[in-house]
Amino acid sequence: MKYSDFNMREHGFVGHMAEPEENAAQAVIVIMGGEKSILPGIKIAERFADYGICGLAVSLFGAEGLPEGADRIPLDMIERAVQYLWDVKAIKSVSTYGMSMGSLFAVLAAKYIDGIDNVILVSPSHVPFEGTIDKKNMSGHSMMTWRGKEIPFVNPDFTAHKAGKYYFDAQAGRKVTGMWIAYRDAYEDKEAEQRADIHIEELNARILMIADSGDEAWPSDYSVNYLKKRLKESGYSKEYKAVLYPNASHLVGMMPDKRRNKWLYRMLPLIGMMYKSLNAHREDCLKALEASEKEIVGWIMEKIPAEQNGGV
Repeated sequence: MKYSDFNMREHGFVGHMAEPEENAAQAVIVIMGGEKSILPGIKIAERFADYGICGLAVSLFGAEGLPEGADRIPLDMIERAVQYLWDVKAIKSVSTYGMSMGSLFAVLAAKYIDGIDNVILVSPSHVPFEGTIDKKNMSGHSMMTWRGKEIPFVNPDFTAHKAGKYYFDAQAGRKVTGMWIAYRDAYEDKEAEQRADIHIEELNARILMIADSGDEAWPSDYSVNYLKKRLKESGYSKEYKAVLYPNASHLVGMMPDKRRNKWLYRMLPLIGMMYKSLNAHREDCLKALEASEKEIVGWIMEKIPAEQNGGV
């Protein structure tokens, strides 16, 4: 496997790339979150490379030249990453893969930037949010911009529900975080929800959406159903698919290779303290991880015939 690093000054984006030894015809731009995320994007990029797909993880904040937090992050960075894959690596097909907050950048990149063939949204949201200066303070601005203009957003109110604590929510019928409740409540402001709608029907890409009924971070199953409804009602001409797993966690989709990252899998019980479904429904979560990886890789591999990508 071959590795490369990128920075804002030289490349216009911060990122880390993992390539298979043989030249790849396909690439996935992996968007997970910050430079120092608990689940680094490069580990997901490596997993794509295991399948013969070039993985380029783009960081959103927390590195030199980037915002300190998830506040007014320029979506334009991803345009530079796409251009690099085309011009330097001669990639034939580009996909975006976004998990959690990264899902918003993955889908809106495909809306504003030409030439993205596949969009994979894992545990997604259907609207952008107000940016955060740090873990406690909101910025009063959008979490993201395009060409210097803030993208419309909704304002979750975390004052009544401290993130990290769990509550039994009768409406959800299970324990959820205060953060989950804040997002759920934000969606009840339908005027704000419509104003921040990402208009997924305006994309020109194949779309795969994956979520789970046990998501502890925010109601991603609601978001997937919302997006699916928009696509259906618009008569969206490209192929799309929504997959919802029962009792699974916010952590679903591509995960780091077990052989290279044994330390991470030894930490699953500890991670399960944050993501309760991992402990409460361990078997369902592990099945969802395995099944969702197959869905994602299969979705991308359909774009180019097998003989062009090594027959993986």
